[in-house]
Amino acid sequence: MADIVTKLFLEGLEVLVDIGIHDFEINKPQRVQVSVSVSLDPALIGDADEIGATFDYDFIRSEIKELVGSRRFNLQETLCRLILEKITIEKSVVGATVTTKKIDVYPDCAGVGVQMTYTA
Repeated sequence: MADIVTKLFLEGLEVLVDIGIHDFEINKPQRVQVSVSVSLDPALIGDADEIGATFDYDFIRSEIKELVGSRRFNLQETLCRLILEKITIEKSVVGATVTTKKIDVYPDCAGVGVQMTYTA
């Protein structure tokens, strides 16, 4: 049987982030949606029906919340890259995509954002 590729995802996590380069954005947290997709190495994850057999998406969620609460960001690119770095430290991760989206920037669009992808 061929290897099964496992992807975990966390979609549309809404967090308040002190982010932006404009004077009117500084110290005024904005709503940002974060989505993460993680591809796992089939050789490094188990097939047991328990959390230890896979990558814990509770970890993804808590790491994002901790990161956005720890500092301010000028750019979404920085936020996106730092989230990607936190997720890809896990040895079972062979690929990941992180998307950040400011959702209140323009009244006529759903958001503006950044997407970054890591491949091992």
